[in-house]
Amino acid sequence: MKRVGVLTSGGDNPGLNPCIRAVVRMGIHLGLEMVGIRRGYAGLIDGAIDEMDARSVGGIIGHGGTILGTARCPEFYDVKGRKEALRRLNQFGIDGLVSIGGNGSLTGALELWRMGFPTIGIPSTIDNDVNGTDISIGVDTALNTILDAIDKIKDTASSHNRAFLIETMGRDSGYLATASGVAGGAELMLCPEVETTFKDICHTIDDAYVRGKSHCIIIVAEGWEPGTQALVEQLQKQKDKLGFSVRVTQLGHVQRGGSPSAFDRLLATRLGAAAVRELNAGNAGNIVGWTKSTITLTPLEEAVAFEKELGRDLWDLARIMEM
Repeated sequence: MKRVGVLTSGGDNPGLNPCIRAVVRMGIHLGLEMVGIRRGYAGLIDGAIDEMDARSVGGIIGHGGTILGTARCPEFYDVKGRKEALRRLNQFGIDGLVSIGGNGSLTGALELWRMGFPTIGIPSTIDNDVNGTDISIGVDTALNTILDAIDKIKDTASSHNRAFLIETMGRDSGYLATASGVAGGAELMLCPEVETTFKDICHTIDDAYVRGKSHCIIIVAEGWEPGTQALVEQLQKQKDKLGFSVRVTQLGHVQRGGSPSAFDRLLATRLGAAAVRELNAGNAGNIVGWTKSTITLTPLEEAVAFEKELGRDLWDLARIMEM
């Protein structure tokens, strides 16, 4: 193997640049030529491929986002699009590919691997729902961003004796909502994986008021049904029966941005360096993960077979803390 490409695909997060940096510099250390593919699989199909050296990734370790850019690529779902991507890889003399992203991006890496191209994946998603790793790149920074918002909202909620609904990202996963709720001392977390009735929510708000609390913080994952807005409308109808008035804050894309935490910089560097080492050693067809504080390999096929479920131990702990 002489020439390796790296791309970031799917949703962005604050750990991507440290990972790109580690991939490029480890590749150079191993004597490989490194190229960056812009805008993920879309850029691969379009041939948006540039040479990269150690200076190409200088000064980016503390920056959020991704210098390579990212994009969705519907064309890659079709065989024709994947063949065009493979044609580009061969055209640019690329012998191996490092794909950094979530389940969709790693599925793309698996498809190239099935077509015979050496590919390795790095899990990077704030939902933390990729199999084969205890934690994905970007999760820690996103959690700290949410926690900072919870702490600040709790200050104003306490001053005005209010209940606040704080909506986090998590279309299919309640990890961010649950973990940030535990860390932020929330009274209740609402997640797609767990059914919670309107009666339960009203009871939580009313109970917090009766027990003399100065606030009630409820964390809502965006994928929870029937949804934050529907919940607000229902609670407004009950405002005369609830002790607290209710406000809502949607955190949105601030959760994806910002400077990566120390943990994310270290994790991204470890996984990025390991991915290139393993690819160069002939261990393509895997993702590199972080399990029990150790670098591990999991077959791509197994990693994307299904989305990792919210840990029952974390959820059970959350329920105990909700008092």
